[in-house]
Amino acid sequence: MKFADVILPLSVKDRYTYSIPEKLRGKVIAGTFVRVQFGKRNTYMGVVASVHNIAPESGNVRDIKEISEELGFVNAIQLRLWNWISDYYMCNEGDVMKAALPSENAISNYKPKTEIYLKLTETLSEKRLNEILDSLKKAPRQYDLLSELIRLSGYEDGSEVTPVKKSLLMSGTHATQSAINALEKKGVIGHVDMTVLRTGEEKIASIPVNELSVPQQNSFNAIKKVFETKDIVLLHGVTSSGKTEIYFHLIAEQLKLGKQVLYMLPEIALTAQMISRLNKHFGSVTCVYHSRLNDSEKVEIWKMVSGHEPGGNCSLVLGVRSSVFLPFYNLGLVIVDEEHDPSYKQQDPAPRYNGRDSAIMLSHLHGARTILGSASPSIESYNNAITGKYGLVELTERYGFIKLPEIIISNTREAYRKKLMVSHFTPELLYAIDDALGRGEQIILFQNRRGFAPYIECSECGWIPTCVQCAVNLTYHKALNKLVCHYCGYTTSLPHSCGNCNSSGLVTKGFGTEKIEDEIKIVFPSARVARMDQDTTRTKNSFDRIIKSFEDRRVDILIGTQMISKGLDFENLTIVGILNADNMLNFPDFRAHERGFQLMEQVSGRAGRRQKQGKVIIQTADSSHRIIRNVIRHDYMSMFKNQLEERKTFNYPPFCRMIKFSIKHKDRSHLNHFSDMLGSELRKIFGSRILGPEAPVINRIQFWYIKTIILKIEREKPQSKAKQLIIDVLSRIENEKGSSGLRISIDVDPY
Repeated sequence: MKFADVILPLSVKDRYTYSIPEKLRGKVIAGTFVRVQFGKRNTYMGVVASVHNIAPESGNVRDIKEISEELGFVNAIQLRLWNWISDYYMCNEGDVMKAALPSENAISNYKPKTEIYLKLTETLSEKRLNEILDSLKKAPRQYDLLSELIRLSGYEDGSEVTPVKKSLLMSGTHATQSAINALEKKGVIGHVDMTVLRTGEEKIASIPVNELSVPQQNSFNAIKKVFETKDIVLLHGVTSSGKTEIYFHLIAEQLKLGKQVLYMLPEIALTAQMISRLNKHFGSVTCVYHSRLNDSEKVEIWKMVSGHEPGGNCSLVLGVRSSVFLPFYNLGLVIVDEEHDPSYKQQDPAPRYNGRDSAIMLSHLHGARTILGSASPSIESYNNAITGKYGLVELTERYGFIKLPEIIISNTREAYRKKLMVSHFTPELLYAIDDALGRGEQIILFQNRRGFAPYIECSECGWIPTCVQCAVNLTYHKALNKLVCHYCGYTTSLPHSCGNCNSSGLVTKGFGTEKIEDEIKIVFPSARVARMDQDTTRTKNSFDRIIKSFEDRRVDILIGTQMISKGLDFENLTIVGILNADNMLNFPDFRAHERGFQLMEQVSGRAGRRQKQGKVIIQTADSSHRIIRNVIRHDYMSMFKNQLEERKTFNYPPFCRMIKFSIKHKDRSHLNHFSDMLGSELRKIFGSRILGPEAPVINRIQFWYIKTIILKIEREKPQSKAKQLIIDVLSRIENEKGSSGLRISIDVDPY
């Protein structure tokens, strides 16, 4: 083949055709990494999408410079997944490529990590070793080092000698480099450079998977039965019902068959607990993949998953949404735990893909099976299950028949009226915390807003500091003594006086996790308190550190945002406080009630997961709210039926598919002009299916003014034709005079 169509890591619509030099013909195939020139000076590493003999019409074709072999190749299934994501989510293949691969610098600079290992000289007999040890009694550091090396290497006379990591020996003894040099000079030990994994020491599986309870076994059998006729099963299991143990049994089966498994979680925070459990059962075939890994670690895991890393094998991947892009070659099972979670949806930049739905497609391309698990499934997934698209298995009992937590509603309106509130805490919550602390039990306090206060306000004139770049109030962070924009990151010092009337009467309004942490320490000064939110988990191992402290009972009260609401399992946790339920339920979004139920049900499920029933105190000003009543009864089905009826009435998913257009311009008049034009052109094609253009709640971010347009398409209508019509309209708009400063982004299935 003489020509190759190459995907470049750029946000461009097209593939580019390059000539295959004579010396590379037969070596360049679909999936090959190649280096090519693009533009006058730039050279990129691209991926060959296809090879052929059709010369481009322009006739001006550049040669491929060379093949890049550092990362192996992109397999055929990966290319098909990239193509599907590009087509379905209406983004460029180059955007998908950038999301899918480690950075080019990481790939070209990658070198296997090596460490120095020490080993006994293989010719030494046990008798000779004892003689040497006797002679070293006057050199205690050499003696200690050699003794420890003998112990750690498992030396037996005539057996194979196992090298031991030098750093391990040095930390376990008082040995010095001079002691090592002396033993090497005597011919007792030698050293060797060995390849090691950046992602951790080799882990030995030591515990077989636990035996399933009767309800778990019944669900396991039901899943296997459904898999005979369907590829996707929704496992709807109440919190603490033991879904994870069922996953482990399914994983064990696949690993015995020599298959690979992808186990997905929505949050990095959840991987810390889960990876230790997986390591115990499945050992060194387990690896974890998420955005906090450095570039070299990402390359290493890529190579391990593809089977091209000599230092290790990775048959079981625990990962977040980006793990769908790893080079699986023999995938047998995909598990998407907490499948309802909005964190599976990529927001910005493109590709704006849903990790759950992309995982289902990945599984389909491999001919594998998929498990979707949740205690509170998404409306779309549960509807797919009851209409027969997915199989459905329900697990309605907690493991060990522990009762679901008792839900107590604490009315903040009444507490404020009677002057019973202490800071932001009702008497019922304070009593429950005090009682739990007295019994040596632990507490979680959930507030889905970080920072100290959502905003500050002048008590004289009502002035509120806002971001200079975005149309949002600045959040006060007490630890930084700064006002921060949570949309663009802009920060400014806390003003001493009002920017409008110069009054010094500035007061904080509302409360976030930082303020809760401050005030709970005042109310319970002897309690050990920690906070887990975006501000306290910026470093690589911060999630692990906080969770480990709580597991080890070095923290009594953990305060956090939604990242503490799901999947975590703490033996001694009995009390959960939800501090502001109303904030979740009054958000202007058609999914607000569904998400509010899911968050409250999930965080409630953290309480009382062992021998004692937990207790959940929900603080709300509207105790009669329908969703609050559903949460009290743990009544998912009522929530589902009510939400499904409302969505059918107003034509929202799952009864339609949605595409959201975000139109941005730094000039408001230009934005209005082009958004009106786009709305008009789309309305000519889709009629009343078009909503907008409208300004969103946050209508300016980083100096960009924003308007949105929503398109609703009937599920039974072919989307491919609609998407092509949309692309044609966008091309015309982008070619209009004055459109150079216009940005239009597309979000398919916005979440």
